[in-house]
Amino acid sequence: MRKRITPNQKKAKKRIGKTELKVIDSSYSRKPAQNFPGSGRLWAWGLIALLLLSAAGLDLYLGAFQLSSPLLLAFALSWLVCFWGIPKLKALKMEQVIRQEGPQSHHSKSGTPTMGGLLLVPCGVLVGGLVSPGDQRLMPVALVTLAFLVIGGIDDWRSLTKQTNKGLSPKGKLLLQALAAGLFLLWAALHEAIPSSIGLPFGWWLPLGLLIWPLTLFVFLAESNATNLTDGLDGLAAGVGAIVFMGLGLQLMLRGNSGDPALAGFCAALAGAWLGFLLHNRNPAQVFMGDTGSLAMGAALSAIALLSNSLWPLLLMGGVLLAESLSVILQVWVFKATKGSDGQGHRLFRMAPLHHHFEEGGWPELQVVVSFWGVSLILVLFGLVLRP
Repeated sequence: MRKRITPNQKKAKKRIGKTELKVIDSSYSRKPAQNFPGSGRLWAWGLIALLLLSAAGLDLYLGAFQLSSPLLLAFALSWLVCFWGIPKLKALKMEQVIRQEGPQSHHSKSGTPTMGGLLLVPCGVLVGGLVSPGDQRLMPVALVTLAFLVIGGIDDWRSLTKQTNKGLSPKGKLLLQALAAGLFLLWAALHEAIPSSIGLPFGWWLPLGLLIWPLTLFVFLAESNATNLTDGLDGLAAGVGAIVFMGLGLQLMLRGNSGDPALAGFCAALAGAWLGFLLHNRNPAQVFMGDTGSLAMGAALSAIALLSNSLWPLLLMGGVLLAESLSVILQVWVFKATKGSDGQGHRLFRMAPLHHHFEEGGWPELQVVVSFWGVSLILVLFGLVLRP
């Protein structure tokens, strides 16, 4: 005969369950994830439609298909190449190794193919280079993007061969990034391609003189590592990156003197390439871009912003990337500043980068991703209104 459980016994059982949960996870008791409406595929198509409509709307307003054409072509090419290439990555055993100290829910992602940047980045660079073949700036932008892709590829490959989440040493990776960025900046200096003053809203300018050069190197290193840190959830970096590329392209076309069609079209092509990849990378992801894709994304954003005097729009539109990077810096700083004799310190966030903080707070992965996309879209609107 089945025993009846009294209400007091039910409450006691709940208390015991909560106690057991805290013992298992002594750092933070992760809140249970709530349901989030829609699917990864549905939200991905929604973002694709929104960015395509924005590009087509501006093209109709300006009377030229400067953004929508490269966006659509790169999107289709990237989707097709990824569709063909993902099984090849699987066959080559290029499978992601998940770091043990990350969220427990991510351990199920182990074995997902990585290095997807090898598939998508060349698509965006190829289409972007065809937008305006006579513009001498596009080749250096393409080359520095591909150089960072190679650096990320070396890092990913070393991780795969070691079967750990650690590839190149931080100093080694930073040195290679600085070298690739330095060669790009050398070309820019010889051709006087980067102005010494930064354009700001309301017609203001920030003159820097020779200080512009250390700043440009810092932008490359900071931006590429920010995009790398953002690539931690299914579809997060791909979606945010596509939004920022599209935002930069829109503001370049809206600026005075007929805008900058060449770099704007290059932005649209890269946005399209990441959107095509997003259909395979959205939750649940069939492939990850790896450092191969995330470092290349940061390099392309930096190069385009520097050559088009769009550092201010990049700072504002890429606010999510900045927040992700700052969350890691602050987490480490607070922990070290408060570390006691027992080696333990306080943590500002449940887990860093910032997207993991919300995950550990009980947000479903898709909710975090879509929310960060939404914040990026809002920041792009601010960037368009406050463009130089």
